[in-house]
Amino acid sequence: MKASVSAPGASKKEIFGWAMFDFANQAYTLLIITVIYGDLFTRIIVGDAESGYRLGNLLWSLALSLSYLLVVLTGPVCGAIMDFSATRKRFLFASYLVTVIATSLLYFVAPGYVLLGVLLLIVSNYAYAIGESFIASFLPDLGRPEDLGKISGFGWALGYVGGLVATAFALLFLGAVSEENFARIRWVGPFAGAFFLLAAIPTFLWLKERGRPRRLKNSRNYLALGMRRVWRTCKSLADYRDLAILMGSIFFAMCGISIIIAFTFIYGAQVIRWDEPVRVLMFVVVQITATLGALIFGFIQDHVGAKLTYALTLGLWMLAITLIYLTPQLAVWARESLGLNWQAQYIFLVVGVLAGTCLGSTQSAGRALVGLFSPRSKAAELFGFWGLVSKAAAIVGLLGLGLLQMAFGLQASILFCILLFGLALLVVLRVDEGRGRGRARPYRPGR
Repeated sequence: MKASVSAPGASKKEIFGWAMFDFANQAYTLLIITVIYGDLFTRIIVGDAESGYRLGNLLWSLALSLSYLLVVLTGPVCGAIMDFSATRKRFLFASYLVTVIATSLLYFVAPGYVLLGVLLLIVSNYAYAIGESFIASFLPDLGRPEDLGKISGFGWALGYVGGLVATAFALLFLGAVSEENFARIRWVGPFAGAFFLLAAIPTFLWLKERGRPRRLKNSRNYLALGMRRVWRTCKSLADYRDLAILMGSIFFAMCGISIIIAFTFIYGAQVIRWDEPVRVLMFVVVQITATLGALIFGFIQDHVGAKLTYALTLGLWMLAITLIYLTPQLAVWARESLGLNWQAQYIFLVVGVLAGTCLGSTQSAGRALVGLFSPRSKAAELFGFWGLVSKAAAIVGLLGLGLLQMAFGLQASILFCILLFGLALLVVLRVDEGRGRGRARPYRPGR
C-alpha cells in the first residue's frame, strides 16, 4: 500500500499551507522580476534606448545583486538563530511584511526616479529572497525523506499556478509596458504586494513551528550565537561532504537560472522584439510548462533519484540556452533555406516550452536534495546556507551578464549560461546520493 505524503505531525492541510507561500510569492517573482517590472525599469524608468538599454540592464543587475549580497551576509546567521530559538515563523512573517510594503511603494517610481527604483528593488527583493530560505527550512518537517521530492514539487507547481493567476490578472487589467500606458502599468507594484499579502495568509494559519524554543538572557547575544553556530557548521561540513558538493553545483545552476528569471522578458523585448500578444502567450506557456515540469520531475525524482533528475534538467537547460541564442538565426535560416516565414518571436515561444519545463524542475530537485542531506535539527541553518549559495550565485550570474552585455550585447552574453549549467552538471556528478542521505543523521545542537 502506497504511503501517504503526509508525515506524523504534518497534515495535508499544513503541507498545503506551506505550499501556499510559494503560491503567494510568485506574484513578486513574475510581476516584478520577470514579466513586467524588469521591462518597465529598463525601458521606461531608465529609458536609455540610444545605447541599446545597456545602462538600464546594468542597473537592473546591480540592484538585484546588491539585494542578494544582503541575503548572503545575513541568511545563515538568521537560520542559526531560528534553529536555536524556534522562531522560523516569526522571521518568515517579518520578511513577508517587508516584501509587501516595499513592493507596493514601487508605484511611486516614475521615469527619471532611478535611485528610488533601485533602493526599493534592493529592499523588496532582499525581503522576498531571504523569505525563500525561511520557508524552505520547514520542508524536512513536512514528510518522510522519500516524500520530499513530491512535497517540494507540489510547492513549486502551486507557486507557478499562483504566478499564472497573479500575472494573468495584472496583464488583463494593467496592459502593456509602454510610456503611453505608464499611468496604469505603475500599479504593478501595489497589485503584486496585495496578492502576496492575501495569498500567504494560509501559511501563517496552518504552518506549525517545531522545535524546542530556547532563550538567551541578553538579546545582543543572539547575533554572536548565530555567528558561532555558522562557523561551527562551516568547520563541520566535512561531515556533509555530498551536501557541500551539491551546494557547489547549485551555485553554478542558480547563476544561470537567476539570469533567465531576471532577463527572459527583457531579452524578448530587446532582442526578439516580440509583440504584446506573444509576450502574454510566452508567460502562459512558461507557467504551464514550469508547473507540469515541477510535478512530473518531482515524481520522477522519487522513483529514479533526486541526483539523476537534477542532472537531467541541467542537460536540458544547456539545450534550451543554445536555442534561445540561435532563435533569430533560425528564423533567417527557415526563411532563406526553407521558404518558411517563421518569425523569431514564435520560435522563441516554442523554446519557452523547454525552458519552462526546466525552470521548476531544477529548483525543486535541488531543494529536495538539500532537504534529504540535512539533519532536521539543523534544517534552518543548512537551508540558510542553501539560500546563501543561491543568492551568491545570483550575484555572480547577474553581474557577469550585466557586464558582458555592456561589452557584447544581450544576445551574445546569454551564452554565458551554457558554461554555468555545464559546470553545475560536472560538479553534481561527484555527489553520492545514498551517502549524503546517510550523513543526515540526528545532530545534537549546542550553544
